[in-house]
Amino acid sequence: MDTVFQEMLPHYFSAGEIKAIGSVKIGIAGLGGLGSNAAMNLARCGFIDFVGVDFDNVEATNLNRQAYYPRHVGRLKCDCLAELLSDLNPAIIFRKHAVRLAADTIKSIFAEYDVIIEAFDDPACKALIVSAFMHSGKLLVSASGIAGHGESDRIIVRKIHDRFYLIGDAVSAVGEGMKPYAPCVAIAAAKQADVVLDWVLKNHRAL
Repeated sequence: MDTVFQEMLPHYFSAGEIKAIGSVKIGIAGLGGLGSNAAMNLARCGFIDFVGVDFDNVEATNLNRQAYYPRHVGRLKCDCLAELLSDLNPAIIFRKHAVRLAADTIKSIFAEYDVIIEAFDDPACKALIVSAFMHSGKLLVSASGIAGHGESDRIIVRKIHDRFYLIGDAVSAVGEGMKPYAPCVAIAAAKQADVVLDWVLKNHRAL
């Protein structure tokens, strides 16, 4: 753990909680507005072991809601997020997969990870993740309905079962008439990260 984080974490967590946070492995499927912001939130809480999957490059239109900066435009999102996480905490391990997830590879990529954050825009990709992991024993945190602006209290956490949570209003899908804006995307990403943190802290004695 980086020295700065070694000094910071005891102000917020017990020794047992710090140990649990450091031992949990986080898988993130999609490194756009949800995935990049959720990863940065979790890294600030002391999580250090991640795998990220996204084959896409950062585009200028992504900068309104994703964790990236103009210097990242044109580069792979997985490389850029690895850079940002390392800047924050050099002790972070971030394994990168610049691939399109498929039914025959998804389980092997995330096999050793305790938590899966579903952070895709594409409904088919969301369904693939949910189908693969909703009864896997891993913690799965998905999102649906985070587009638009205003009435942000509509973005809520739904507990589907003990290890499957869904964030959003389940209605406001991104489309021509409904754009993704920074505030609601960031709220949803923060709620995904908060579900993970809360689950780890409540279950840390068993981890």
